[in-house]
Amino acid sequence: MCTIICKAGERVKEDRRKERHEQICRAAYELLATHGYGGTSMLYIARAAKASNETLYRWYGDKDGLFRAMVRDNAAETRMILSDAIQAQADPRQTLERVAPIFLTMLLGERAILLNRAAAADPNGALGAAISAGGRNEIMPLFEGVMERLCQGKAVTAKQATQWFLGLLIGDLQIRRVINDASALSELQAQMRSREALEVFYRLIDGSLPAAG
Repeated sequence: MCTIICKAGERVKEDRRKERHEQICRAAYELLATHGYGGTSMLYIARAAKASNETLYRWYGDKDGLFRAMVRDNAAETRMILSDAIQAQADPRQTLERVAPIFLTMLLGERAILLNRAAAADPNGALGAAISAGGRNEIMPLFEGVMERLCQGKAVTAKQATQWFLGLLIGDLQIRRVINDASALSELQAQMRSREALEVFYRLIDGSLPAAG
């Protein structure tokens, strides 16, 4: 009986922490949009989220740690799909077809674009480093892990294949969103662009010569 009660209490505590984390992140995004990365302090975030400054430092370490967590949150669904596919040795083409529109929508979404706009305006590069640490540096190896199976017996490497795929999928859309030259894609537009990118990508991969030996 005690075990059941304890587990229930832990779940409630975890749910409350997730809720508080989202409140903190919402406050951080709002301040980031108004004041930029340099003008957004942990104290301001704590006040806006009605949290204690001590809690923020205890949970995230520092401002860079908080923003790395925010970047990881944005990429969580992509990371989960790729990680599960690698562990289960799922069909790589099915994995790419599933993850492509999700990844594209995330990259072009308001939160990711806000982070990238603020990073471009941050003179010391701290936010850019946080974005790389919390996003690119975690996601790229997972894409390469999926590509390893797809590239077996072909001349192209997993790293090359990943670069081809992401280049075809994203193109210049992200930078155009950052400079307000393009709007976010609808769900249908993201699916259509993903299908088109994958069609070209598969032709490139399937047309590559077999690896020697």
